[in-house]
Amino acid sequence: MNNSYKNKNINNTNSEKFDWNLIQSEMKNKLGLEIYESWLKKIGLVEEFNNYLLLSVPTRFIRDWITSRYLDQILQTIRNHKKEIIRIEFKIIDQNLKDDQSNKSLKNSENKENISFIKDSYLQYNRIDPNKRFENFITGVSNKLAYEASLKVSENVSNYNPLYIYGGVGMGKTHLLNSIGHELKKGNKIMFISAERFMYQFVKSIKANDMVKFKEHFRNTDVLLIDDIQFMTGKEAMQEEFFHTFNSLLEKGSKIIVSADRAPNKLSRIQERIKSRFSGGLVVDIQKPDYELRKKIVKKKVEDLSQLYPDQVKISKELEEFISTEISASIRELVGAINRIISFSRIYNKLPNLAETKVVLKDLLNIVENKITIDLIQTLVCRFFKISKNEMLSSRRSRYLVRPRQTAIYLSKILTSKSLPEIGREFSNRDHTTIIHSVKTIEKLKEKDPEMVDNINKLKNQILYNNKENEI
Repeated sequence: MNNSYKNKNINNTNSEKFDWNLIQSEMKNKLGLEIYESWLKKIGLVEEFNNYLLLSVPTRFIRDWITSRYLDQILQTIRNHKKEIIRIEFKIIDQNLKDDQSNKSLKNSENKENISFIKDSYLQYNRIDPNKRFENFITGVSNKLAYEASLKVSENVSNYNPLYIYGGVGMGKTHLLNSIGHELKKGNKIMFISAERFMYQFVKSIKANDMVKFKEHFRNTDVLLIDDIQFMTGKEAMQEEFFHTFNSLLEKGSKIIVSADRAPNKLSRIQERIKSRFSGGLVVDIQKPDYELRKKIVKKKVEDLSQLYPDQVKISKELEEFISTEISASIRELVGAINRIISFSRIYNKLPNLAETKVVLKDLLNIVENKITIDLIQTLVCRFFKISKNEMLSSRRSRYLVRPRQTAIYLSKILTSKSLPEIGREFSNRDHTTIIHSVKTIEKLKEKDPEMVDNINKLKNQILYNNKENEI
């Protein structure tokens, strides 16, 4: 690496070849001032290479947020100015470090442990996510066995090979594979790849008549970590190659760690001999997290975010308890719920109450969507305002009827997937313009009438969370 790169100040956002300020300005206009100030303003240009840019962000959390939501728009904006740029790499660099510390960090950039490669190449397969380590894998009864087995493999004290970890979506399988890879990469050649990418690379190598290179990359490794093996279906020729790669690695003493969403004998459209090889090692499962594990995860995630944003992240014990109790499907959904609450807090500059939380998380909660009907909404609103349904649906325009009617229309719009004409038909065939007027009226009232806000929240709470009790 040349000296000009080594000594480049990380805060320098002007490059002789690339005007990063111009890109920032365009992203501000394209994505809005709020998103720019919260996330994109924190991106700095470190260096430009032939076909990619190395950008800096201050934390892993910001990097993950940007790559999951705005990466495509950023890359497109960059390519509008320079089509040669085909990928972006992010490096975690604390913007508050002193210059000498920053330069030292850049000198060690060959290690690239904090760089996320957005590229389809063999190099991508060796990338271990530094965020996923044993130290931050939270254990409980449901995942203790898988954790201990993974730890033994990484410490070279296990005799089982392969290690096969299975469990539902979002349970922590990929986290364990990353953790193993992170521990073993210090003295071993690591290959980390998803089954889907293995298939893609196999087909690509056949088309390019380059199977020799393919075999060299996948058989000359000390540790093979392969994720989501259930996607390796069909394609007899590809499964044949995988079988021989698998055997070759076992013969030379390489470690193989596999993850899947089901047990080996439940895999469909995969050769029996491959399933037999998987079953020949140690097979462990990760079950759904119990309440105690969910509570530990929520508490740890909130603590981590509080350290990053001490003045912006505050979640009450009531909300922590609610999330831990109600979101039980997977760890990924649990973390996603916390991120939604944090986003709500930062956007509206307040902590959501319980009713608002239920709305924000309604698709993650144990609510059956088809139970939330317009008829149910009408019934609960009538009960709340102490009027009859016939009065609500009538053409009368008395004030004591208009407001409940508009409230029911507003709730039907935000809590169901019905179109405006469909909602109008449910309210005695009212025109869709009447529906729009009702929705806008309630939205305006909410801005200046605290009582209306309170009524809406109470009704949302009844409809979303206690609808089973109120069914008629």
